[in-house]
Amino acid sequence: MAVLLGLASALVYGAADFLGGVQARRSGALAVVVWSQLAGLALLLAALPLLSPSPPQPSDLGWGALGGLGGGAGVALLYRGLSIGRMSVVAPVTAAGAAVIPVLVGVGFGERPSLPALVGVALALAAIVGVSSGVQAEPPATGAGAATATAPTRQWWRRPGVAEAIGAGLGFALFFVCLDRASAGAGLWPLLGARTSVLVAWLAAVASRAPLRPAPGTYPNVAAVGAVDMLANLLYLLAARAGLLSLVAVLVSLYPVSTVVLARIVLAERLTRGQLVSLGAAAGGVALIAAG
Repeated sequence: MAVLLGLASALVYGAADFLGGVQARRSGALAVVVWSQLAGLALLLAALPLLSPSPPQPSDLGWGALGGLGGGAGVALLYRGLSIGRMSVVAPVTAAGAAVIPVLVGVGFGERPSLPALVGVALALAAIVGVSSGVQAEPPATGAGAATATAPTRQWWRRPGVAEAIGAGLGFALFFVCLDRASAGAGLWPLLGARTSVLVAWLAAVASRAPLRPAPGTYPNVAAVGAVDMLANLLYLLAARAGLLSLVAVLVSLYPVSTVVLARIVLAERLTRGQLVSLGAAAGGVALIAAG
């Protein structure tokens, strides 16, 4: 069950990131983050009475709040990266950081995945990196700017959005670890605590003087981003309670697969042979994790 929930969470996270990245290009990253997080909060408040009948424990709210600080910063950085860079680069770089740290933390807490599962983790992590490093280079420039335009394509880590992706990966890793530390009977209360992400985004917008009003006509789309993101959070919370952090976090971090596929279908971003091989490696890693 943990494998299925983790994969479902990855699929939904990838869709949320794609939608958020598209909207960030129209309205600005912080505006999308603030309003989408508020939309997710409204959905969560409607679900709390049904799925969290017990009163919240301070520790569960605390873990959620700490995770929300990382998650809020991660979402803001990710949407910023997606809005200025290639989705097929930014999403996998973020996912690599979001996967590696929880694996180390889980093992440090005493988790001992089986050998096939560990091989699957290694294969999945390699696939996440491969999806990024195999990205098709931009078409070479012509004319006077050709000499300077071709050099950055050989160094993907210097491309626009990659620095934001690295920071986002660290933020998401904190979010994954903190939600995993909440008690099994906490219901949805940790997700309510995690809405500190709204405060993080609002403070970032105030500090940078970024506009907080989405572009006209985009409010329904931004709200949809928040709803999809909240669903992904719920699926991750359920997966973390059903399985090991060191395995679930890796499965969830495969979300760039759906982001990259959507970018290919909707935005016509090209996939190289290396990316296709990496997607196959991701499938193999999932199979090994499930078998273990």
